[in-house]
Amino acid sequence: MKNSIDKEFSFYSLFKFALPTIVMIVFMSLYTIVDGLFVSRFVGTTALSAVNIVYPIYNVIIAIGLMFATGGSAVIAKKMGEGESQAARENFSLIVLVGVMIGLIILVVGIAFIKPLVVLLGANEAVLQLCLDYGRTFLFFTPLAILQMLFQCFFVTAGKPELGLVMTIVGGCTNIVLDYIFIVPMQMGIVGAAIATGIGITIPAVFGMLYFTFLRKGTLYFVKPKLDKKVLWDSCFNGSSEMVSNIALAVVTFLYNIIMMKYLGENGVAAITIMLYAQFLLNAVFMGFSMGVSPIISFNYGSQNIIQIKKIFRYCITFIVVSSIISYAVATLSAPLLVQLFVPKNSVVYNITIEKFYIFSINFLFAGINIFTSAMFTAFSNGRVSAIVSFMRTFVFITAGLIILPLIWGIEAYGML
Repeated sequence: MKNSIDKEFSFYSLFKFALPTIVMIVFMSLYTIVDGLFVSRFVGTTALSAVNIVYPIYNVIIAIGLMFATGGSAVIAKKMGEGESQAARENFSLIVLVGVMIGLIILVVGIAFIKPLVVLLGANEAVLQLCLDYGRTFLFFTPLAILQMLFQCFFVTAGKPELGLVMTIVGGCTNIVLDYIFIVPMQMGIVGAAIATGIGITIPAVFGMLYFTFLRKGTLYFVKPKLDKKVLWDSCFNGSSEMVSNIALAVVTFLYNIIMMKYLGENGVAAITIMLYAQFLLNAVFMGFSMGVSPIISFNYGSQNIIQIKKIFRYCITFIVVSSIISYAVATLSAPLLVQLFVPKNSVVYNITIEKFYIFSINFLFAGINIFTSAMFTAFSNGRVSAIVSFMRTFVFITAGLIILPLIWGIEAYGML
């Protein structure tokens, strides 16, 4: 069966193919933000701070899932381009199996050490119990969270990005509805938010398992996996940039939380949480586009269609430049409205956030090209360059700024990062 990534692409057809993945990642970001909105409005900004303190644990889980998903997708799409369909299915089955096993290990270890973990991440007495409640609950969904990330990429690799989109929308809508039910009428607080998120994750994970198990007419489906250490290494190495990005985000979030807790207390942590939500949402466009086009690049790389790769690269750069300008405009124009979704106008947290947000928004002009560049090298199976680009963007420059800029401008510098 011919894969829908095996064809000539125009700018329009490339965008059309990537659009379901863009919408999928943006929608995931939206319902994550809705989690924060319900927590902030109906539980309190202290609870919102607790969610952000625990968030680095979630980042590590997503980092591992993305590493196997993007790196494995590059390996599998390249083999499909080389005509090795059965090997691609065996590699796919192996990667999913290993992802589930790692998820189970993280679940057990995380639950056992949750208290020292959240204390290490900056929880004080005011937020400690909230952090424990949210962290313990969410960790139970770890294997499913990894499966969700895997299937998001592999639906695209299988030429079915619209299925990933539909399942993400269904899971997201379920999450939003359950957020309201668990937090408002049932008064379950931050635990309700974690359960709602977990159920939202479960839906696409279970659907993916059923689809790839029973629908065996497509290009990818489960077969008996063969242990291939090279495939696992190549997947981890190729996807290392995505892992580095998310682990770096976990470390940077931790640093932000520690600094904000020191200077501004829980209100400062709540303020940086709102800005990071906005970043998560607007960067989702770049992430979704990069994930959407990566299998096409890998497939053409495997088939050595250099002319097509050069055309796709030009189309991608055009999209990234235009969308970066739009993202910056949207961020600056919608800042007051976005912040007011979480906290009342002229509240302490509102004033802290809005003051820093306009400077913070400048990053949207440059994030897209960095995200795409890293994803492109992953698609070329060049994990080393991809990881370096990602590491510099998400960790080195931000960490240097966190240390150096406050020495010049004080706490005002944190809006610039």
